Amino acid sequence: MALDGIEGLAPGAAAPDFALRNEHGETVRLSDYRGRKAVVLLFFPYAFTGVCTGELCALRDRLPDFVNDEVQLLAVSCDTPFALRVFADREGFGYPLLSDFWPHGATARAYGVFDEEKGCAVRGTFVIDSGGTVRWTVVNDLPDARDLDEYVTALKALTPA
Repeated sequence: MALDGIEGLAPGAAAPDFALRNEHGETVRLSDYRGRKAVVLLFFPYAFTGVCTGELCALRDRLPDFVNDEVQLLAVSCDTPFALRVFADREGFGYPLLSDFWPHGATARAYGVFDEEKGCAVRGTFVIDSGGTVRWTVVNDLPDARDLDEYVTALKALTPA
């Protein structure tokens, strides 16, 4: 799905590594999970907004599907780590919120989901296998929430029956 030139990385692409600070100021790298876990990398526009809060709370409510021995959920926005800390504490998220604040949107740009006009990431999600390859992706415009059941289906496809 393309949104005004915003397409995101395609399945089969190598997932760009990154080093972003989480809501506690700790550095998290995609490569930290290489060879160990698949990653659901979820970009969201803004903390404290209606659709973003709804999506991230839905993930929190289904956390065992997205944070377990086989998979790690990482949520990324261009908000500061300080704003993400308050957001995470308020909502009780049990997964890292990563700040792509500076250089502003560099990771979102690397994944092809930064909206230059609005200055934020669009709703892009990437399922990345433990080898670092994008296996599934969806990109939605700012007002359009994503379907978590699609993530679960994509994750199941990574594991042989």
